[in-house]
Amino acid sequence: MIELSDRLNAMEESATIAMSRKSRELRAEGKDVISLSLGEPDFDTPDFIKDAAVQAMKDNFTTYTPVPGYEDLRQAISNKFKRDNGLNYEPNQIVVSTGAKQSLANIVLSVVNNGDEVIIPAPYWVSYLEIVKVSEGVPVIVNAGIENDFKITPAQLEAAITPKTKLMMFSTPCNPTGSVYSKEELRALADVIKKYPNLVVISDEIYEHINFTSKHSSLAQFEDVYEQIVTVNGVSKAWAMTGWRLGYIGASKQIADACTKIQGQFTSGTCSITQKAAIAAMDADPVVLKDMIGAFESRRLLVLNALEKIEGVKTNIPEGAFYVFPDISYFIGKSVNGKVMNTGSDLCMYLLEHANVALVTGEAFGDSNCIRISYAASEETLTEAMSRIKGALEKLK
Repeated sequence: MIELSDRLNAMEESATIAMSRKSRELRAEGKDVISLSLGEPDFDTPDFIKDAAVQAMKDNFTTYTPVPGYEDLRQAISNKFKRDNGLNYEPNQIVVSTGAKQSLANIVLSVVNNGDEVIIPAPYWVSYLEIVKVSEGVPVIVNAGIENDFKITPAQLEAAITPKTKLMMFSTPCNPTGSVYSKEELRALADVIKKYPNLVVISDEIYEHINFTSKHSSLAQFEDVYEQIVTVNGVSKAWAMTGWRLGYIGASKQIADACTKIQGQFTSGTCSITQKAAIAAMDADPVVLKDMIGAFESRRLLVLNALEKIEGVKTNIPEGAFYVFPDISYFIGKSVNGKVMNTGSDLCMYLLEHANVALVTGEAFGDSNCIRISYAASEETLTEAMSRIKGALEKLK
């Protein structure tokens, strides 16, 4: 048998993808499984974006693209940053990649050396940890509990910084918690970051538009830390373009050039048709998303109201994304028919097997007291799923 690399063996499979696969397998067996495990909008890509893709094919944009992306797309992204975020990134500071996940990997591979420490507030998106490990960095987890709305404080950040710290990565709105950092909270973190000019910070803003607060705030808006921040975004979530695979960064030219060099050896430029379609998304007024955002806000209320009726479940009120991350520690140690819930993973498997609802354990996101519920599903589906979850949890004694 071929001996696989230590790098691969040290890597965990994505918990969200694993649970999605398990759901498909059970459905293939005839089980009526409701999957609330994947972070994928259940809306169709808007027609005006699809029309732009069709036109690109008619115009024969079917050849290799520049590694960092078409110039007109990067200009459109530059305009979007100015319009929506008040950020000044010139086209040569922007790199377009095959999804925001590749953007994250490009950045980490570009700045992290063996043994460098990377601060990751928990709960965190599942891939952060694995990308850092592949890059031979050392993850430094900073726990932000439900009592603080899953957001770290400036004091926690400062306490985590050492001479070996090279990078910090976090998301707002956050996957998996839905928490959103306010402008004031980001300013307070920036006051710490500016003390350490060699610290690079990845601000993952992929859920920017799915935001129920008054306005999204970007960390890079503060001029005294602008050069240290890499802003990551993409089209998957707000524009319902998960399968199109396009993410992008705005960064200092030094980091943008580094990411272009890395990407040039792995994938080169992303899909030509997707890039031309993404121009239509970048040029669009985000107001066209209001119906989708309104639907997500209604679904959030539905799920929160349902969870409130289950004894022992604790929740914050997520202000963005499309997840609820309830604390289910009340159920740890409880059992049914001799099966004990020792971990959040046990609880998720119990709900999958006995309620036919697929969720993701909080352990995958760095908080074993919680589970992640995606409400990117119809209200009818969510109502049925929450009823099943309630019935199954009430059987645990």
